[in-house]
Amino acid sequence: MNHRRNLTKGETVFSQGNPSDCAFIIISGSVGIIENTLEGQKLIKRLNENEIFGEMGLIHGRPRSATARALEDSVVFRMTQINFDKLSKEKPEVLLPILKVLTSRLRETMKGTSQNRFNRW
Repeated sequence: MNHRRNLTKGETVFSQGNPSDCAFIIISGSVGIIENTLEGQKLIKRLNENEIFGEMGLIHGRPRSATARALEDSVVFRMTQINFDKLSKEKPEVLLPILKVLTSRLRETMKGTSQNRFNRW
C-alpha cells in the first residue's frame, strides 16, 4: 500500500541492513542518507523535496545499504513493491525518473571509484 508518513527531525526511516521492499518520495522537508563506517556514521547525501530514496529496494530487494533519517520535520510518500510493479505495467513512463536517479547515482559511484583508484597510485 502507498501511504504518506510524517517524520520528525531525527526520525529514522530505515536502517542500514534492514530488509528493502519499498521506496520513498519526499513531499516536504529533507532526508539524510547515512552510511555506517569505521569512524562512525557519515552523511553521504542530503535529499530534498521531490527526490526519491530507497528505490534500490524496488529493483533488487537486497538489504538497505545505508540509513535514511529525517534532517528536519518531513513528509514522505511510501511506495511498496506491489504498487510499483502495478504502476510500472500500467504507466511505464513513471520508470523514467527512477532510471534517471539510478543512472546519476551509478555515475557518482563510478566517479568515486575511479578517483579512489587514482589516489592509490
